[in-house]
Amino acid sequence: MTGLGSYCGDDGSMSQAWVENGLSPCFYFTLVPTVLLTLAAFFGTFHCVCYRRYGTPMEPKFVPRSRLYGMQLGVSALLLLQFLGYVVWRAAQGGVLPGFVLLYGLLSALSWVWAVAMLRLERQRVLLRDRTRGHSTVLLLFWAMAFAAENLAFVSWCSPLWWWGLETTQKQVDFGLWLVRYIGTGTLFFIGLRAPGLPRRPYMLLINEDERDVEHGQPLSAGAESQSTWKDFGKKVRLLVPYMWPQGNALLQGLVLLCLCLLACERAINVFVPIYNRNIVNELSDGSSWKTLVTTVCLYVLLKFLQGGGAGSSGFVSNLRSFLWIRVQQHTNRVVQVRLFGHLHSLSLRWHLGRRTGDVLRSIDRGTSSINSLLSYIVFSILPTIADIVIAIVFFISNFNAWFGLIIFICMFLYLTLTIVITEWRTKYRREMNTQDNNAKSKAVDSLLNFETVKYYNAENYEVNRFQDAILKYQVAEWKTNASLAFLNQTQNLVIGLGLLAGSLLCAYFVTENKFRVGDYVLFGTYIIQLYTPLNWFGTYYRMIQNSFIDMESMFKLFTEEEEVKDDVNAGNLLYKLGKVEFENVHFSYMEGKEILRDISFTVMPGQTMALVGPSGSGKSTIIRLLFRFYDVQGGCVRIDGQDISKVKQTSLRAHIGVVPQDTVLFNDNIRDNIRYGRISATDQEVEEAAQAADIHDKIQAFPDAVLETRGVTGVPLCRPLQGTTRRWAAGTEAERGEKQRVAIARTILKAPQIILLDEATSALDTQTERNIQASLAKVCVNRTTIVVAHRLSTIIGADQILVLKDGQIAERGRHEDLLAKDGLYADMWLKQQQAHDSDSASDTESKDQQTEKLQPIRSHPGH
Repeated sequence: MTGLGSYCGDDGSMSQAWVENGLSPCFYFTLVPTVLLTLAAFFGTFHCVCYRRYGTPMEPKFVPRSRLYGMQLGVSALLLLQFLGYVVWRAAQGGVLPGFVLLYGLLSALSWVWAVAMLRLERQRVLLRDRTRGHSTVLLLFWAMAFAAENLAFVSWCSPLWWWGLETTQKQVDFGLWLVRYIGTGTLFFIGLRAPGLPRRPYMLLINEDERDVEHGQPLSAGAESQSTWKDFGKKVRLLVPYMWPQGNALLQGLVLLCLCLLACERAINVFVPIYNRNIVNELSDGSSWKTLVTTVCLYVLLKFLQGGGAGSSGFVSNLRSFLWIRVQQHTNRVVQVRLFGHLHSLSLRWHLGRRTGDVLRSIDRGTSSINSLLSYIVFSILPTIADIVIAIVFFISNFNAWFGLIIFICMFLYLTLTIVITEWRTKYRREMNTQDNNAKSKAVDSLLNFETVKYYNAENYEVNRFQDAILKYQVAEWKTNASLAFLNQTQNLVIGLGLLAGSLLCAYFVTENKFRVGDYVLFGTYIIQLYTPLNWFGTYYRMIQNSFIDMESMFKLFTEEEEVKDDVNAGNLLYKLGKVEFENVHFSYMEGKEILRDISFTVMPGQTMALVGPSGSGKSTIIRLLFRFYDVQGGCVRIDGQDISKVKQTSLRAHIGVVPQDTVLFNDNIRDNIRYGRISATDQEVEEAAQAADIHDKIQAFPDAVLETRGVTGVPLCRPLQGTTRRWAAGTEAERGEKQRVAIARTILKAPQIILLDEATSALDTQTERNIQASLAKVCVNRTTIVVAHRLSTIIGADQILVLKDGQIAERGRHEDLLAKDGLYADMWLKQQQAHDSDSASDTESKDQQTEKLQPIRSHPGH
């Protein structure tokens, strides 16, 4: 039966702090919880009272969501439970329970209850008159004292009263619980330096910025606050997995599995290389036979060949894995780019009109490369490094003893933690250096571009001094960047050196005690140095992963853009019958509160032509876009042959509609393929027939800078202009614009749609070109339902119906003669255009007469 024995039991005495080459456990486990509880109870109570009385509740929108904060709470709760659990376990052993064990467990549990309370309080309230970012001094001091107390146990290294020997079950449990406390308190202290659960900026600054943002109608600053690139890490990794695992491709899936198997082989090789190096040293020391030695050396060299330079960076297995991964990487590139390209084409016209093409293309390029970089760094650099650390710890614990595993764990933990913390800290210096570099370059370029202005005002010295100041600021930031990098490297070297020193001394000691052999010492040194080699690149990989996450986020934001116009779930194909177009009480607005179309209703009978006229901004082109379903109406209905176009598939709808736009865009390709764009499957003969119908075939053949590309089925040559000619068409004379319009007409003829939409197709052309284009358009529109957006009223005189739009409503409707008879808006527009036409004709006649008078003397002069 368990009983409460003397206070100290067999674990030393309270009267003597130092017993048997170490601290008395009774003294230590009485002092530590007393100090911690005093710190937590006295200062913690004062801390809580101040926060409750003088603090203010923090608004939830300013409190960051952080998994590290959850980790802080979880580790604190784990430490609290292990104190209570230890007391229960000691009591259940059936022996005498020393008093100091009970006191230690209860006082420690109480102190950690206070710590958890302070941690939660700081996330809920803030002292506006105090330092308002990071944890309070009380909480940081508590964690630091708790971590320092666990490190104090190393002082009793040689004492048999402590758990270092691991001789009994109790000492093994004590050692395990000490590891939990050591790792837990160290984690809380180092994470606490960053304060992940608290705002990254002073709370008063956030409030002031928020008030200014609200006053000026801007988004809240909290939403614009830069977030950690590691936020939602699991979600980002889940986004990567589909691109790493090639769905539906058994060959590539096999390559992925093979690469992972090779990665596992590299981990095993990294273990056996030091082992065989140890065996060589032992066999040389023992005087083994030549045959045995040769076998061991050959195996070592073979493993070294497979491993490569130290960490497998250039070995056979690594190179083979890199070679096999090329196909997987290309698949990832292709899938990402094609999927994103298809998604961008599925987005609405509204998004494309507002996009910045350069930013989109840069996001695609950087995002694609970032996915490959992330997969490479995480799968083939970070995870193998962590795996090597875990394997090394297990190997040394099982083949040497727990001390070597502990040394490696502590060194690796400190190495990785310090690398991440210092890398995060020095990022601001790198960012400042880039800013100053851009500033210096911009000043230089600006000054050189304005060379004349500098000379006008004798400002050469001023510009030189400005540039010199910018260079000095850049060099200050550069010094900070390089100095922080040197500090990082020295810190890493210090950790590596201390770990190597501790392990080497311990290993050498065991060799002198004849517990280890000389080869074991070589094994430890080889293994530990091999382990540190990839760690030297850990900081670089960490920064690259950060940058890759940022680039990947920009690309995946494009994937989150939703389609504005979507097909219905049960949408079917458009069943075209005659081509009757109906608008019924249609309302539409591009922006909320500004309606473009209001209660628009009309019907176009099959085979008829309807014209839309009116001032700019009246909604003419919007009607065309709604019929083509670039946008969905917000009220009313649009029908073709009685079918609501919002209930049919967009592809089937657009297959029956042809558009000749006002500004025809030509792709950077030959004329043949530009015309073939009307129907990609068309033959060369059909393309030539469409060009002839659009009256452009002969013009193409007459290009002076054309080169013969190929012959069509009929043997008639179809030429293409050089690329320069294609660009000339893009912004050329009136005749060239007419040629572009004929290409658009040829495309439409090739598509052979049942419904034709003409969006001011001749508004930018001269009179003669316009007449020629009108003749070509008349051929296209025969026996087809046609809707024309017209600027020049002379082009729509023969329309079956004319709608006059004003302010988004139908002001007048009827035929040309009827509208003139009404003497309304249409008649006024007609009169103004006729007057402008007469004035232009008179000016042209006068100009020609003046040119004839000037040329007459020249023509009559002999020799001319």
